[in-house]
Amino acid sequence: MLQFQPPGFGQRFIETSLGSMLYYTQVFEPWLHLDTSDEKLSPLIFLHNFGGGASAYEWSKVYPAFATNYQIIAPDLIGWGKSEHPVKEYQIADYLTTLAEFIEQVADSPVTVVASSLTAAITIRLAIQKPELFKSLYLVCPSGFADFGQDAGRRLPLQVINTPILDKLIYTLGATTEVSVRNFLERFLFAKPERVSEEMVQAYLASAQQPNAEYSALAFLRGDLYFDLSLYIPQLTVPAVIFWGEQAQFTGVNLGRRLAAMNPQSIRAFQPIEGAGVLPHLEIPEVFIGLLQRYLSLS
Repeated sequence: MLQFQPPGFGQRFIETSLGSMLYYTQVFEPWLHLDTSDEKLSPLIFLHNFGGGASAYEWSKVYPAFATNYQIIAPDLIGWGKSEHPVKEYQIADYLTTLAEFIEQVADSPVTVVASSLTAAITIRLAIQKPELFKSLYLVCPSGFADFGQDAGRRLPLQVINTPILDKLIYTLGATTEVSVRNFLERFLFAKPERVSEEMVQAYLASAQQPNAEYSALAFLRGDLYFDLSLYIPQLTVPAVIFWGEQAQFTGVNLGRRLAAMNPQSIRAFQPIEGAGVLPHLEIPEVFIGLLQRYLSLS
C-alpha cells in the first residue's frame, strides 16, 4: 500500500512473535538531506484504529508535517494493512505483545505515541504494563468499546457474527467492496460524508482485500478485543493528552470527558475537536496537525 503513502516515505519491517510488521518511515527526499542524514531524530509513532480496511494510511495526512523534526514510524498492526495476517482468533494479548515487541526493536529510548480509538486504549494498557517504553501519549477517542460496562461497538448479533461461513460472507459484503467501504467511512467514521475522498476509499479497500484480513476484522466486530478502559485508565502514569471528535459515533465526547476525569494527574489535557467524527486526523488533518503541534511543543 505504498502507493497511498506521502512522497519520501518507504517501507521497513520488524519481526514479532506473530510475524512481520510493516511500517512507513521517511527514507527518500525531500525528508533526507546529506547535511542532516546523520542526525538522530526522536521517534514519533502513529498507531491506527481497528475496523475493516484499517491501516497506517489513517495517519498519512498528518505525519509528514512532523517528518523534519521526528523519525516517523507508522506501522500496519498485525492482521491489518500489509503486515502479517496470521489465521487465528485475535485477542487483546496479541496486540499488547506485538506492540511491545515492535517498540522495543524500533526505538532505543522512550517513545512518543499518537494512537486512535481501540488501539489508543490498548496503548494505555501497554503503557501501564511497560511505562519505561513511553515518553508521552497523544490519544484520539481512546475507548475499549465496553467502557463503564456499556457495549458501544457491536452492531450485529453475536449469533450471526459467530456463524461459520456467514461471518466471512458478512465481511466480504461489508468491507471488501467500494460501496461498502465508502458507506462505512461516510456513515460511521466521518462527521461530514463529503470529506471522504476516492483515495480514502481505495486505501481502505486495498487493506480490506488483503489475504486473511477477515480474521482480525471479525475479532473486532465480534467484540473479542473489547474491554472496559475505565478499569485501567486510573493506573496510567505516562503523561497523556486526549483528543475527541465531538461528533464521534458510538463513543461520544461525554465518554471521553468521563474517562479523562478519572486520571487528571496523567491526562494533562482533554481537547474536543468540533465538526469531526472518530478520525479527526483523517477527516480534517490540517486542524489535527495544528493541535498536535501545539501539545507536542508543550511537552
